[in-house]
Amino acid sequence: MGKLLRQSIMMLLLMTVITGVAYPLLATGLAQVIFPGQANGSLIVKDGKPIGSTLIGQSFTDARYFWGRPSATTPNPNNAASSSGSNTGPTNPALVDAVKQRIDALHVVDPTNNAPVPVDLVTASASGLDPEISPAAAQYQVERVAQARKLSASQVQALVSEYTSGRTLGILGEPRVNVLKLNLALDAPQHGS
Repeated sequence: MGKLLRQSIMMLLLMTVITGVAYPLLATGLAQVIFPGQANGSLIVKDGKPIGSTLIGQSFTDARYFWGRPSATTPNPNNAASSSGSNTGPTNPALVDAVKQRIDALHVVDPTNNAPVPVDLVTASASGLDPEISPAAAQYQVERVAQARKLSASQVQALVSEYTSGRTLGILGEPRVNVLKLNLALDAPQHGS
């Protein structure tokens, strides 16, 4: 019985070292070498300080900026520690009311825009943290942002085109626009931040 107990303890210690120490160190080391930006949170740094991540949405409500998807996280929007969807279905009155409020907010900052509001501007993603919008959602906002910044619509459209990513590997996902990157490009000195 003592021999079996000793072997069990040795196996437990060996597997703890392999799976609890060696493997995590190897995986972390490889990630730091192969994908250092992603392994460190895909942070965007400005003036030596992190200002956001390309992986987590941020709330923009100023007319001068493109707005991202609404966040369903609690207690604060885009709370990475509380990633979750709203869990409200299409027939839920709470979702219907929230969508109406979001459409109204878009119309308040852009009252002359009569185009249909893209669904991703008024509904949260499954994670509640989506940092990207569809090209249609960006296009919907071009005129408003151009007017608010006193730029031509073609200048703003050129930036949208520049910051539109295609499908991953040409087949996965949909084309998308990272809202934080696009808004930082708008704030660049050459665009009259």
